[in-house]
Amino acid sequence: MATIKVLIVDDSSIMRNLLSALLSAEPDIEVVGTAPDPYVAREKLVSLQPDVMTLDIEMPKMDGISFLEKVMKHFPTRTIIISSLSTHGSMEALRAFELGAIDVIAKPTVDLSGSLNKMRNEIVARVRTAATAKIKIRNQTAPPLSPSLIAERMKLDSAYFTQKIAHQVVAIASSTGGIAALTTVLTSLPKQIPPILVVQHMPAVFTKILAEKLQRSLPFEIREATSQDILKPNLVLLAPGDFHMEVVQPKPGEFGIRLNQNPPLYNVRPAADYLLNSVAKHIGKNAVGVVLTGMGRDGAKGLQAMKAAGSFNIAQNEETCVVFGMPKVAITLGAIHKILPIEEIGREIIDYCLSKKD
Repeated sequence: MATIKVLIVDDSSIMRNLLSALLSAEPDIEVVGTAPDPYVAREKLVSLQPDVMTLDIEMPKMDGISFLEKVMKHFPTRTIIISSLSTHGSMEALRAFELGAIDVIAKPTVDLSGSLNKMRNEIVARVRTAATAKIKIRNQTAPPLSPSLIAERMKLDSAYFTQKIAHQVVAIASSTGGIAALTTVLTSLPKQIPPILVVQHMPAVFTKILAEKLQRSLPFEIREATSQDILKPNLVLLAPGDFHMEVVQPKPGEFGIRLNQNPPLYNVRPAADYLLNSVAKHIGKNAVGVVLTGMGRDGAKGLQAMKAAGSFNIAQNEETCVVFGMPKVAITLGAIHKILPIEEIGREIIDYCLSKKD
């Protein structure tokens, strides 16, 4: 097994030492260097050429986001953000994802040593995953829509299409690399959409900020889900960080949302399998299941249950995934009908909704 070389960048000497000790204890990981600020990190990136860099956001001399932007432009490196995730910190971390960061881990705010030790397995797993991930650098501006695509979207805003999507539901599971993938799917959809439910593996605070950010560029409503929500067209609901999300049927012909804090599944909460199993139970053949880039196996069994109930399921292909983990497991399990590049998934959702017989 090849050794994973890691560079730790954090202005806290305590954090650098703790992370270094934690990662160095693994036989397949070598901490090749540490840096207290981006200027020292820049020199070590060039000389040490690490496989993975862990990066704090709030640092002296230059903040982590500004440094990451320069790194991705001149010396692209697989990067994991390890930082405090207050509201402001979460906004900055989302910016890091846009710049090409692979993952984000919330830095403990109390009992640093004890908390990091409890997170040992999670941190090690994410470093290992990041070492094999593809670096994706998102374009900062979306290409303009062609006249033919604008005309096509206008047709999709018709009463006929609204009627076709009225009783359908789309459920999406995504994890590592999923923010960029999710953005690509949602921005390719027309104004009129079926209800869309999303489980993106993210810490608390993140999902609200992500929804607010996406809302500024989408023609339909997107927000965090609540247990009072009723499913309706033109609405995207994100499972809040640290809460599982399920579909329930409060009365005949009406579907709603229930949030819970049951134990994590596959070490994550929210977990997509909670959502997808409930969609299989309540929505069945009127559902579309989608699994996007991500580490682990969450979503595969839920998609298998959805397929057995008559749904149509799509997986992102390996070539466009940052991490081909979740899609691969779902494909291997036989839960997928179509495997597509990320750019084609939005169109496939709409085509399926239009072609489905009432």
